[in-house]
Amino acid sequence: MSLLRKREPLKTYCMPKLKPSHDTAVVEVIALSGFDKALAYAVPPTCKATLKVGSLVRIPLRRRSELGVVLRFGTEQVVPPGKLKMLFEVVQPYPVLPPDLIELFRWAQQYYAATPEAILETMIPAAIRKGMKPKTRRYISKGKVPTAEALEALEKRAPKQAALLKFIRQQIKPLPRADILKAMKLSASACDGLVTKGFLRETDTEEERVAYGDELGSEETVVSETRPTLTDEQQAAVSSINDAIAADAFSVRLLHGVTGSGKTEVYLHAIEKIVAEGGGVIFLVPEVALAPQTVGRVRARLEARGVHTVVWHSHLSEGERYDAWKALASGEAHVVVGARSAVFAPVQNLKLMIVDEEHEPSYKQEESPRYNGRDVAVYRAHINKSVCVLGSATPSLESLYNVERGKYAVDRILNRVDHRQLPKIHLVDMRREGLSGKGPSPISRTLADKLVDRFEKKEQSILFLNRRGFSTSILCPDCGYVASCEHCSIPMTFHRTDGKLRCHLCAEHREAPFKCPECQSVNIRKKGLGTQKIEDIVQKILPRAKIVRMDADSMSKKNLYRKILNDFRIGKIDLLVGTQMIAKGLDFPNVTLVGLVDADKSLHVEDFRAAERTFQLIVQVSGRSGRGDRAGEVVIQTHTPHAPPIQFARKSDFDGFQLEELEQRREFNYPPFRHLIRHLFRGRNPDKVNFYIEQWLKVLEEEMDGQLEIRGPAPAPIEKIRDEYRFQLWYFAPSASRVIQKIAALRAGFKMDKDVIDLIDVDPMNMS
Repeated sequence: MSLLRKREPLKTYCMPKLKPSHDTAVVEVIALSGFDKALAYAVPPTCKATLKVGSLVRIPLRRRSELGVVLRFGTEQVVPPGKLKMLFEVVQPYPVLPPDLIELFRWAQQYYAATPEAILETMIPAAIRKGMKPKTRRYISKGKVPTAEALEALEKRAPKQAALLKFIRQQIKPLPRADILKAMKLSASACDGLVTKGFLRETDTEEERVAYGDELGSEETVVSETRPTLTDEQQAAVSSINDAIAADAFSVRLLHGVTGSGKTEVYLHAIEKIVAEGGGVIFLVPEVALAPQTVGRVRARLEARGVHTVVWHSHLSEGERYDAWKALASGEAHVVVGARSAVFAPVQNLKLMIVDEEHEPSYKQEESPRYNGRDVAVYRAHINKSVCVLGSATPSLESLYNVERGKYAVDRILNRVDHRQLPKIHLVDMRREGLSGKGPSPISRTLADKLVDRFEKKEQSILFLNRRGFSTSILCPDCGYVASCEHCSIPMTFHRTDGKLRCHLCAEHREAPFKCPECQSVNIRKKGLGTQKIEDIVQKILPRAKIVRMDADSMSKKNLYRKILNDFRIGKIDLLVGTQMIAKGLDFPNVTLVGLVDADKSLHVEDFRAAERTFQLIVQVSGRSGRGDRAGEVVIQTHTPHAPPIQFARKSDFDGFQLEELEQRREFNYPPFRHLIRHLFRGRNPDKVNFYIEQWLKVLEEEMDGQLEIRGPAPAPIEKIRDEYRFQLWYFAPSASRVIQKIAALRAGFKMDKDVIDLIDVDPMNMS
């Protein structure tokens, strides 16, 4: 349930009496409760000293108490005498939206056609909205010196107090009260009595809840004795970025470096320059799994300088999120590393935005507001007149197109550090594997042999399959029955761990049948591959090997993925089997073999980006191999070996792929040559959904004639999810910003049955 919708009754607050005065301060506040426009409020005298633009405040609204953000002092609104209400209180000591975030809020609301509530809920962490306070810890230390008579009396009447007093007087610094009482097995009253007498002194000290400040964090933060020597290409990139920083103007630089070329080292040099000049940095990574490694490297480089680095992503506790926010808002911390939501972190004097693996679709949020963290980062850099660095071994075609148009500059690193070679790539045609008398196996003979070879050499391997579960479907060969979800138009996936069929869209689950529910045949079969099945097969190939699976099913516990990655890094694990979370960014020097079990799976989906995604995935996963002193190899298993993305990836021919793919996009006028807006309609009655789509089309064609190209309506690739039928329209336009507000305004005036729900997605990444 959204925290923004949990409202307090107005009666819990005392409404201040407002006397009309010429010097009454008035502010405009945007409420976090669905209001589209700012409202005017008077400022009580008790709040004048602490109230700032961007402050989170509690206001009276609709006979309730709501939260809101101060957008500005003063108002042009005409408020009738006696109708101006006072705000109640300032919730946090620091502004939750500094001026640059207020401007970003306004832009994001317009560009993504989102409600103010949705944007603010994303920008302001829940802990901040709830008014969380800093964590304090009580310490005890020496007070006044007791007389000999007082000590003698204590020892007779209160020996436990005497023992505590004696211990504390031997200490040279304050100690945590709770820890001492627990260690000495004393009650709180023993300490309280000594405090009352003045023999002990108590102080409350704020304690920061540091993300990754545990034992695993100390393993992740490894301080190198020597700084790496930059290659000529790295040095050229560092110099270009430093020149851009020195210009003190907005610019975007694309850092296109092959896997293992040392892009992170380039980032670190840029960060060091910024913090040395007192500037702030936001460092975005596409997956939470990549945060610990990146945070460790940044902290290892900056902590010696006394620079505080915080972490920002959704997997943190509320306390960790609050302390990270407070450190940034107060100016104590200047660097934040996190996933896409960190783009909204309240960093002061922001001078550098880094978006690592900028091509990743995970930067796009699929729930409202459907923003793209990469694009928001670019715009925030524009607001702050700062530098935005987009890094990737496989840049998105949108970024490359912006380079081509001169909007972005580019720095290229074409070689790995220390002259290491890119891994040797073997292409295995899985159609031929099935010709042997033993029947087809998901692990080719080539891959199996190399797995055994690496294990015997005590080298590590990674197997990638972007499909969790054991089998993708259960079917009956006799009658054709397929075990499908009753609520979604997809087959259910069999999970071996609990013997259940699960839908990965709606989470519906049921027991897997032992015979066909339709014809009662016992020949029912499990078809398709999942990570669980691959794990089983590989365990038979390497019975003595330590094999661990990393996917959404196995990584449910907090920090489990950090422990596994650390164990893999230090050699406790021989082989990782995983999905997307192991596909990019991770650096393991002892990995010399990477296998892509079903490399062309992503090629056969209804998405104009399918070829680009496939190419990027193969190159990125392949890049995990051979990053240390030993040469690496990659085995790509595919049923379509001659597909252009696979052939280009095999040769590491990025330029060739880019030219061919851009030519195809240009022919069909797809992004990046035009912007795409996806308009999805859904409802339980497909006829009703189609009726309103047709009515909406009439309005759109009449009011937007010539301003955009409309394609559809058509069923979505996944036609039904959670019992709702889904249909979509595609809008193509040269500029999304020029048409989206008019579309949103038309939609606001279009009456539609409450049983039909629609959503507008600007620059969508997910076409399903």
